[in-house]
Amino acid sequence: MPPTPDATAPGAAVPDRGRADACPGALRLHTADDGALARVRLPGGLLTDRQALALADAAEALGDGELETTSRGNVQLRGLASHCAADLAERLRAAGLLPSDTHERVRNIVASPLAGLDTRAGADVQTWVRELDARLCASDWAAGLSGKFLFALDDGRGDVAALDADVTLIAGPDGTRLLRLGRSASGHPVEAGREVTAVLDAARSFLDALRASGRKAWHLREVPDLLPAGTVPLPAFTGAAPVVGALPGGLSVGLRFGRASAAQWRALVAACAGELRLTPWRGAVLPGAPAERLADLAAAGFRTLPGSPWERASACTGLPGCAKSLADVRADAARALDAASGGGLPVHWSGCERRCGHPAGRWVDVLATGQGYRVTVNGPAAGPVGGVGEVGPDGEVGPDGEVGAAVQASAVDVSAMGVSAVDVTNEEMAEAVAEARRTTK
Repeated sequence: MPPTPDATAPGAAVPDRGRADACPGALRLHTADDGALARVRLPGGLLTDRQALALADAAEALGDGELETTSRGNVQLRGLASHCAADLAERLRAAGLLPSDTHERVRNIVASPLAGLDTRAGADVQTWVRELDARLCASDWAAGLSGKFLFALDDGRGDVAALDADVTLIAGPDGTRLLRLGRSASGHPVEAGREVTAVLDAARSFLDALRASGRKAWHLREVPDLLPAGTVPLPAFTGAAPVVGALPGGLSVGLRFGRASAAQWRALVAACAGELRLTPWRGAVLPGAPAERLADLAAAGFRTLPGSPWERASACTGLPGCAKSLADVRADAARALDAASGGGLPVHWSGCERRCGHPAGRWVDVLATGQGYRVTVNGPAAGPVGGVGEVGPDGEVGPDGEVGAAVQASAVDVSAMGVSAVDVTNEEMAEAVAEARRTTK
């Protein structure tokens, strides 16, 4: 589920872009309340089984033994000792997960996770991912991109195109290719064979235009007038995540709150056929994995059945990982979800007013108050799927929050939305959340 649109939405404060972003990386660790945090970029969410096992080994040897997937299909390790940075980097290099020290934070690429697995005609986006990643790392200028700048490669199904990346390449069923800049409603036609070149040219043009104008921005959507708009109207995008369960070309599973223990992670690797694709919706697609492995994955704690209350449910880190939180929101949310039936609107639990990682569009806001929770149906009655971003040390915040006080710029102003809220105790929360998720107006 994508996090919230950035703070440049109408009526919101514009975040400060006069300094470098503080986005964590594999080499730039962030100190959180539960230890240091590392974010390992995985372009396209792609992992070999060997690389996935290397991450599990690192989580156990250096961190808290858990792996956390993000809304860009990346992985975070938490609870790291402050002195383990060199050891972690060595492990990642040996597994091929750190191809460039200078560019590791700009390898932000999402791609359609089901590409090539079903009968949909589109494009070989996995090849695009690998080419784009290699050329990014080989381009000196690309190191000047923000650690939040996002590329999306969509095979035509409209899934990652709905994430409002900075530069999106969309394949058409007839072999056409369109380049979308930010949240533009129109795209630029792209010649066959120049797809990745067009993506890189757009990112470089963004940096050049910023430099020439003297303006400060991390995202194209912050300066929509900076580059010329496209000429081809774009369709509405579905933004649909892969359904969990057996797929025509493999398996799809969900991770509760995007987290898995090292043991669960190894169960995921054991079920795969040599490759994993982590999705921007905190799930995993296993190309070529047989349907009989679903039972093992369900027993390991992965979501394998559609229609669960856990679908489209998310939460910030909360206590004890974040000192700003007023509650252990993940434990409280898990109890509420386990007691519920059915799904409905997206729902997000937050430990404080920052609401790190909340979804876009219409969603149920469950905010810790210190005495319980405040439940609010938030957002417009119908809204587009918003942009993706990862910044905060407690998982992810909106695309334009940042570690520290400036994240307040992307906090939600519930009072300005004209919605009603109800305060509940922990015991009352499950029923109140279930009722709010059924809201249709």
